[in-house]
Amino acid sequence: MATMTNMELILPELDRRKTQAAVEAVLEKYRIYKTIAFEEREVQVTASYTERFHGATNVTGDSTAKTAIFNVDVQRARQAYCDTIDHIVSRLSEKERVLVNERYMKDDDVFDYKIYNHVFDPPVSKDTYTKIRTRAFYKLALALSDRGLMNMEPLSCTRKERKKLG
Repeated sequence: MATMTNMELILPELDRRKTQAAVEAVLEKYRIYKTIAFEEREVQVTASYTERFHGATNVTGDSTAKTAIFNVDVQRARQAYCDTIDHIVSRLSEKERVLVNERYMKDDDVFDYKIYNHVFDPPVSKDTYTKIRTRAFYKLALALSDRGLMNMEPLSCTRKERKKLG
C-alpha cells in the first residue's frame, strides 16, 4: 500500500495576475463563440478567369467536400469548446460559479461592483469578491490545463517571486 507522502498532489503556485489574464482570455473566447454566429463558407461554383499554370495532372480537388468538412468541423469544435467550459464552470462552488457566469460568461458590459453589490445575495465586500474570484480562477486554470486549453508554465511563479509579490 502506498503511503500518503508518495501520493501527495503538489499544486503549482501561480501568479495571480497572469492567471487572471489567461482565464479571462479563455472566457472571452467562450463568450465570443456563444454570441457571434458562425459564418458558413459557401462553395464557389462560378468559373474564375485567372491564369493557371499547369501542375501535376493526377491531383484532383473537391472544393465542395472541403467546404462542407470545414463548416461541420469548425462548428463542432466551437460547440465542444463551449461545452467543456460550461462543464468546468459547473463544478465550481456556488459563489464561484455565480461570479464566473454573471461576470465573464454573459454580457460584455458587466462590472465587478455590479456583481458583488447586486448579484450576490447577500452582497459581499470587494475584498471577499476578490478572494472568491482568485480561488475560482485558480481552479479554472488547473481544470483548463488538464483539458489542454491552457498552458500553466507561463503562469507559474517561484517562491522568491511569490514573496516579492507579497
